[in-house]
Amino acid sequence: MTKYGLRARVLAFTILPTLLIGGLMAAYFSFHRYQQLENNLINQGINIIEPLAIASEYGMTQHSRESLKRLIGLTHRKNSPLIKSIAVFTQDNQLFVTSNYHRDFALLRLPKGEATPELTSVEQLGDDIILRTPIQAETNLDGFPLPSDSEPPVIGYIAMQMATDSALVLQYRDTFFAIMMLVFGLCVSVLFGFRLVKSVTQPITEMVQAVHRIREGRLDTRVNGQLTGELDMLKNGINAMAKALSEYHEEMQQNIDQATSDLRETLEQIEIQNVELDMAKKRAQEAARVKSEFLANMSHELRTPLNGVIGFTRQLFKTNLTPNQADYMQTIEKSARNLLGIINDILDFSKLEAGKLQLENIPFSLRDTVAEVMTLLGPSAHDKGLELTLCIDSAIPDHLTGDPLRLQQVLTNLAGNAIKFTERGNVDVRLELQASHPTGRIRLQAQITDTGIGISSEQQRQLFQAFNQADSSISRRYGGTGLGLVITQKLVQQMGGQIQIASLPGEGSVFSFVLELDVSPLHFEEPLPLAGLAGQRVWLLEPDPYASSALESQLREWGVEPAQLESAPEPGETVIIGAGSRLPTEQVLIKLETLTQHNPVIVLLGSHDQALHDLMLEHGARHCLSKPAHHRKLLQALTSEETTRDEAGAPLLASPHPHHDIRVLAVDDNPANLKLIAALLEEMVSEVVRCQNGKEAVKLAQEQVFDIIFMDIQMPIMDGISATQEIRRHSRNLDTPIVAVTAHAIPGERERLIRQGMDDYLAKPIDESVLEQLITTFAEQRHPRTQSQLIDWSLALRQAAGKEELAREMLTMLLASFDDTAPCIEQALEGEAAPEELMQRLHKLHGGSAYCGVPALQRLLAQLEQLLRDGVDPCELEPELLELQDAMAQVQQEAPRYLG
Repeated sequence: MTKYGLRARVLAFTILPTLLIGGLMAAYFSFHRYQQLENNLINQGINIIEPLAIASEYGMTQHSRESLKRLIGLTHRKNSPLIKSIAVFTQDNQLFVTSNYHRDFALLRLPKGEATPELTSVEQLGDDIILRTPIQAETNLDGFPLPSDSEPPVIGYIAMQMATDSALVLQYRDTFFAIMMLVFGLCVSVLFGFRLVKSVTQPITEMVQAVHRIREGRLDTRVNGQLTGELDMLKNGINAMAKALSEYHEEMQQNIDQATSDLRETLEQIEIQNVELDMAKKRAQEAARVKSEFLANMSHELRTPLNGVIGFTRQLFKTNLTPNQADYMQTIEKSARNLLGIINDILDFSKLEAGKLQLENIPFSLRDTVAEVMTLLGPSAHDKGLELTLCIDSAIPDHLTGDPLRLQQVLTNLAGNAIKFTERGNVDVRLELQASHPTGRIRLQAQITDTGIGISSEQQRQLFQAFNQADSSISRRYGGTGLGLVITQKLVQQMGGQIQIASLPGEGSVFSFVLELDVSPLHFEEPLPLAGLAGQRVWLLEPDPYASSALESQLREWGVEPAQLESAPEPGETVIIGAGSRLPTEQVLIKLETLTQHNPVIVLLGSHDQALHDLMLEHGARHCLSKPAHHRKLLQALTSEETTRDEAGAPLLASPHPHHDIRVLAVDDNPANLKLIAALLEEMVSEVVRCQNGKEAVKLAQEQVFDIIFMDIQMPIMDGISATQEIRRHSRNLDTPIVAVTAHAIPGERERLIRQGMDDYLAKPIDESVLEQLITTFAEQRHPRTQSQLIDWSLALRQAAGKEELAREMLTMLLASFDDTAPCIEQALEGEAAPEELMQRLHKLHGGSAYCGVPALQRLLAQLEQLLRDGVDPCELEPELLELQDAMAQVQQEAPRYLG
């Protein structure tokens, strides 16, 4: 029982009402009785004083003090228990006579200035009551009555002081009896309260104790005793509950016994299943290992011959070829690159599934990046007679920071799919600005619209599943692996966006996605020469509404006033004609005959056929460009008066490579690949030594000194990794840079090779620009042209497209980024920096160093970043971090000679 349990509540609810009601009634009746006694006392006094005032008239009129004294003295004696004193006062408030001596007659006299009362007045003074009654003259001095119609004059007043002692005595007596009655009532209430407690709370307490025992598991507990009413019903309910619980407990125990028996059997089965699952897990791990090996082997086996096909094809492009030979070589290269694209899709999908695909965060030009995609996809659209258009919102900044290659991959997949599944009509690519934040971050939306076959709602649900397509017949009709959209969706999600689709069968499709990118402070290109175009009018003849809208938007962005060609333009004004499915070549030639006489004409041709381009130029066109026209080429055509044609469809001959006076060892067991890499190296270095296996490479490294070694990985007799480790242990090339050349392109391959002793990684098929950069970097380290060993100004100029001012600006920004990174490096050396923060700082600095001609610093940053990604604690990287500090200090020392 708690402090305020049922017992206390019953007693309280029994006694408190009695106490409250009895106390209120006793107080009420005591107060009422006191008022009644006081009123009776006053009435008695009035009955005494008023007749006395009448009797005092004679003595007052006759000025007989003796008669009045006898009168009031007699009255005082007869009523002595009530009256303390009687006094008679004249009309002018002077004492005339008194019944006894009084120490303070001022109590009986009227206050000064107060008129004699016309009637009897009552005044309470402490425990006394003062009564005052006027004495009126009813007769004149001769003893005759006054006239009845006149007011009798007041000749004085009588004051009488009465004591309330008798009333108080009665009051005390009545109060005493009231209290006694209240105490009696409380005693009776307490008696009934305890009786009620005994008859109600005690059985309830016993029931509570019984329930507590039942809760403890003693289900044989029962409530006994003779009870009445609801208590008897509660007792029976508790006993029935205890009986039911006892029966349920017995049944439950039986079920538990049965369940225990079943559980033992189930545990035995689970143990068997665990063994089977463990075996299945091992089989799955083995399958994953086999899959990884399969991907590695597939990549190696396919890339190895592709390396030779693509490499020697590009080498043939450097020779003089007939038009047919050049066309055949383009077909061979295109087919090989398509096969390489399929391999890359599979490997990208593997990286995305494993969560190992890392996005770059580097500055890039949005318009140039997207224009490259359109230039690449233009021939595919032209072959099908489609209009491929590009429209970029003029409010979108051009210089952004992100991963341009992955953005190109997403746009290529979406626009390429749109071209693949569109038989006639348009494929429109639009980029619009959705929001711009004051922090320098923008949100843009890319939308790819086509007029193709469309996709039903059921097919849309299967659209982003790996190795699947919307329709089983599509893979036979259009080709493809079904990985493009899956990779695109995962890339968009990794870049922080979400891809959406809206489509109906037969009505085309709209793919869109939203990305948030940072505005880059770096400007890689010189400002476009727009000063001469402002306010000019250019006439458009473009029947296709999508292409016309995109062209008008581009011209307005440059400040040009576009107008539709509906009549003859003014002489000298430029005319742009869009040739395509809506405006055939014959009609374009007719237009050229009439327009080129007085106006410069630019033809935008929906074809990459060079013969058709030449035909347009022969008929008077000043410029002929392929659709969609690259914005820089279109601007050049508007501002240039020289006749030009678009050479985008022709094979691009490689630019001459810088030649380095170094000795290079090339190791590869495949004769074709060895011949190819040797041919490429001979264009860049002074001496190339070849060998076909790792054992021979180790022997050569022990006999000769090389500046760079290009080592294949998979070779007979001795593989590339074993050969590298042997060269590192004892040879004349302990510090010689060794570059792994491998067709393995699975996730983590580069990092694995670097951890096993390689200095860098070159993937097959070999990219000549990457090979050139590796040779330049390592050649500068081995044989620096100047005292500087960190800043390669010629490399910085090449990375800045030959623009010296841009190279200086990028180097200045790199120096400014040192101030942000240096405190974090100090914290890391003191063991206070978080690995995530340090890796983020180094990754940002690594991205900035990629465009500043500091290959040694760039490689050191890449090594540190990779070690942090592998989970190495910053405290274990003290030598590398100190080396980084020295390299940053050296760059700061060398920078003034290039910035001054």
